[in-house]
Amino acid sequence: MQVSAYLKLSIAVAIATIALKTGAWWLTGSVGLLSDAMESLVNLAGAMFALVMVTLAAQPPDKEHPYGHFKAEYFSSGFEGVLIFVASLGIIWAAIERILTPQPMEAIGWGMALSAISTALNGGLAWAMMRKAKEHRSMALEADARHLMTDVWTSVGVVAGLFAVQLSGWWWLDPLIAIGVALNILREGTSLIARSASGLMDEAVESEVREQIDAVLDTFRDLPIRFDHLVTRRAGHRCYVDLHMHMPSVWTLGQAAAVRSSVEHALMNAVPGLRATIQLLPLDVEAHLDDPLAPLSPASPARP
Repeated sequence: MQVSAYLKLSIAVAIATIALKTGAWWLTGSVGLLSDAMESLVNLAGAMFALVMVTLAAQPPDKEHPYGHFKAEYFSSGFEGVLIFVASLGIIWAAIERILTPQPMEAIGWGMALSAISTALNGGLAWAMMRKAKEHRSMALEADARHLMTDVWTSVGVVAGLFAVQLSGWWWLDPLIAIGVALNILREGTSLIARSASGLMDEAVESEVREQIDAVLDTFRDLPIRFDHLVTRRAGHRCYVDLHMHMPSVWTLGQAAAVRSSVEHALMNAVPGLRATIQLLPLDVEAHLDDPLAPLSPASPARP
């Protein structure tokens, strides 16, 4: 199943959970269940926006965007984080109002049952989406999956709180639970916004990906070449590596191009979604970059 198919499924599940949680709130009058339903509204809006951004990110490069549209996924993550932030403020406002004017609840059992069904739906979908997000390195899908999992734990906390209210008769526990829900999703929203900002600022690839790149370059150690000035960046599920390859000055252009092609293919085969750009230089020539902190890959010793 493609990433877009998972997001379409997320939209369908969000609509179903909104109906279930709204019904639970209508039956009980619980502000905790109301806060849970509001979070599901955010899930729906986030999944719809993520679907639009994933569709845009899949578009091929064009004249205005020669490097493609892969960073569109980061806008989805940031948008969902902002939605979560706004929803949490609304939940806190409703909870404070209920603390000031406490009200008894009815049909708590039915409310907990409907909430449990929606929790099972969200939990199963979040687990499947997280696996797919790691496979495709999709920021939009991961953001939606993380929000769904936050919703799962939120619902668990709300149901546990309602059970405590039913046993104790302390109606003021319900709005306190809602405030706890709001603080929990606010934390997740802040995390999504921070990750979105990091991605838009051309963050380097993950350490395990960098280790794969270095391991591939190390396989060419027997050739009279060396590599330096290696830099990486990630854009959605795509990542890029730029480096210099130094070779003997007596090599023909055809020899140098053949070795460079071998290195590029080895890198792209080892790291899915990688695009490599290699500049050719003689062994006795050093390139001076403006950035003195450009990371260096392990250099292969040249043979005399």
